[in-house]
Parts: sequence; structure tokens; C-alpha cells
Amino acid sequence: MKFTTNTPLDKVLHGLFTPYANRVPDVKTITSAMIEKGFIAQQADIINDHIAFRTLGVPHLGIKSLERIFMHYGYTKQDYYYFPEKKVDAYWYKPPLEKYPRVFISELRVKDLTTSSVAILSNYIKGIEEDPINNLDLGNTQEIVNFLHKPLWEIPTWDDYQNLRSESEYGAWVLYNRYYLNHYTISVHALPKPFNQLEHFNSFLKSLGVQLNNSGGEIKTSSDGLLRQSSSVAQMVDSIFANNDMHAIAGSYVEFAERSLLPQHSHLSTKETSNIHRRDGFEVTNADKIFESTFQKQTTRKL
Repeated sequence: MKFTTNTPLDKVLHGLFTPYANRVPDVKTITSAMIEKGFIAQQADIINDHIAFRTLGVPHLGIKSLERIFMHYGYTKQDYYYFPEKKVDAYWYKPPLEKYPRVFISELRVKDLTTSSVAILSNYIKGIEEDPINNLDLGNTQEIVNFLHKPLWEIPTWDDYQNLRSESEYGAWVLYNRYYLNHYTISVHALPKPFNQLEHFNSFLKSLGVQLNNSGGEIKTSSDGLLRQSSSVAQMVDSIFANNDMHAIAGSYVEFAERSLLPQHSHLSTKETSNIHRRDGFEVTNADKIFESTFQKQTTRKL
């Protein structure tokens, strides 16, 4: 998390990370233990592989809207991904400089939902008649940070949340959390040996009491074997629904990525390598299971 807060993009990323870290206890637990073990000296030493957002694929919102913020700050749009079972589309965005994290933005294919689910979502977003990004000064970093944490529609009722969740847990998460940062990602390959391998780092996490998402196995591996990912299970957060109705629901989580050197660069030492030498992008099969870090099957799973 090398945010110097000197540049506008640093300020946006710092503004996103601070409330996220305060809301996700695992962040402090993991960082404190990494410092104690000597992996890092401070939070800023962690290399953030990527951050992720979830959105609704409807007019005036979704990927086409949210991406404008990051493209304004120099990010470039990369590969498209489709998740048929979850009815989700996604793109990732390359940062302007290597020190910054990749950005992964996904959206729910609302048009693919049942009539009842579409009706629930339509009721909340019906007042959004233009892209809200149009009303932002993209050069004002505090305005951007405030926007990404403010309500875009009314707080849902518990019944609407539950009914939507019965078809799309992804959609229910977005209905309540909106553009809240879904997760940040620790670059495991940048850590000292042997914790630069997920098997060892996951064991370290479990020794701290961090519960790992086991959908598809604790380590999700790309078809080329060069991208391996794990994630914590989202911790439950007491959340106030309409009419001051409080319920505990899944919040955000932490991801862990190990990007291997590309075959043509395998001879390089760690000190000689940078992002350009490692496997880039994402993998549908991995991300599909990472999404489930906020799903009930994971959050209610007993250890």
C-alpha cells in the first residue's frame, strides 16, 4: 500500500483504503502480525496487487460509469471477463505506474435476472436519470472519495435484501454496499521466503484465526499455473436497513495473490523483477470463486 498521498491518485486510493481497513478487522489483524513477524515494517510496505468494486449493470451506473474515475487518473481498460453462473461481467484496468494497484470492476447483468429481482432493483434506482459521474469534478480527490462512500439510493428493506439475495448474492451485496471497496489484495510473491508462496502464507493466516474462502479450494489456480489466489471470508457487519432494522450481513474481505514469473523471465532474481516480468491480468475460474467470499455458504461455514 505505497500511498505517499503526494499525487491526486495517491489521495483517492488512500481515501478508499482508510474506511475499508477500519471496517474489515482482518486488515489490522494481518498487518499487525506481518509487522511482528518482520515481513514488513509498516502497512505502506505491502504491495497492493489490485482493488475491486462491484456495481449494477443498468443505464447510468455500472462499469461504464465507475471506470470514468479511474481512467481519468490514468488507468487503461484491459481484458473483459464473463461469469455466466453469477450473471456478472467484469473488466480490469492497468495502473498508470507500477506502484499503483490494478483495478477490477464488475457489474451484475441485471437484465438477466428474474422479473421479481429486476423489480426490486428498479424500485431503488428509478431516480437515477443520468450518470452521477457527470456531476463530479474528477480533479477534486476529496469529492471522488466522498462519492464512492455516499448512498446512491435509499437504504433497502431487509425483505428486499433477502429476496434479491435468494437469486443473486452479488446483487444483494451491491444493493446495500453500493460502491464500497469490496477488497484489496496483498501481493504474496513480494514477501520474504517462504511466505512468498500461498501455501505458507495461508498457514500463517490460519494461525491468526483468519478464515479462508474454500470454494474451489483455498488456493485458486489459473489454467497456466502462473496466477494463484486466496481470500479471507468476509466478516459479518451489523448493518442498519430501512426502518432501523438491524441485521448482520457480509462486509468486505482481503485477497492474497501470488503472480509467478513468466517462463521467459524465470531466470531472473527477485531483485531484478517487476510487474512486467510476472503473470498479469486475471482468470475467470479464479475470480468466480473469489466472488463467493461474501456468500452465505462461506460466511456461515463452521471451521
